[in-house]
Amino acid sequence: MDNRLMASAQHPLFARLYARCISPSLRRMGADPLRRRALDGLAGTVVEVGAGDGANFPFYPDTVEQVVAVEPEPYLRARAAAAAAAYPVVGVVDGTAERLPVADGTADAVVFTLVLCTVNDQVQALAEARRVLRPGGELRVLEHVMAHEPGPLRSVQRALDATFWPLLAGGCHCARDTVGAVEGAGFGFESLERFTFPAGSRGLDSSVVLGRAR
Repeated sequence: MDNRLMASAQHPLFARLYARCISPSLRRMGADPLRRRALDGLAGTVVEVGAGDGANFPFYPDTVEQVVAVEPEPYLRARAAAAAAAYPVVGVVDGTAERLPVADGTADAVVFTLVLCTVNDQVQALAEARRVLRPGGELRVLEHVMAHEPGPLRSVQRALDATFWPLLAGGCHCARDTVGAVEGAGFGFESLERFTFPAGSRGLDSSVVLGRAR
């Protein structure tokens, strides 16, 4: 088991906590409009990496013809499959971020939402995204990242990532430079927003980016 997408499989209790508590809490705090914005304007075939419990499914626009929703953790995959029953374009499959069950150059877009914080190897996960994208295909990210500004919070995030935080949070890391990783994988951002969620929060995972890259 390679990535956090696999981390939920390593932490089955966390997978249940996520589905029953964290996902509904994110919705109450206002995550749904961010999910909608992350998916706005997509068309054709989309690969969603780390579908979780299917929280993104209601927000895919009508221009999307197929969603390959990849989720390795059995409990979350079953929840996603149940949610997908209401959305005929969505198919839920077993797979990992580092070994996507998708042919080369067949996706119009790859979507990561709250996933790149947890994969063991961001380089490989993003290389897989490039592999499955057609020429000119698009990467969408909605991710929490290390604190936007240098300072004590970054030091705390790094210390926690190096100790117990990933064990408690299903493989999550709160000090990742995901923007740098995306650019290092050869993508260029066409748009990128940095903000805190919820607004004004100073939590470990409150620094968020929303972006589109090719």
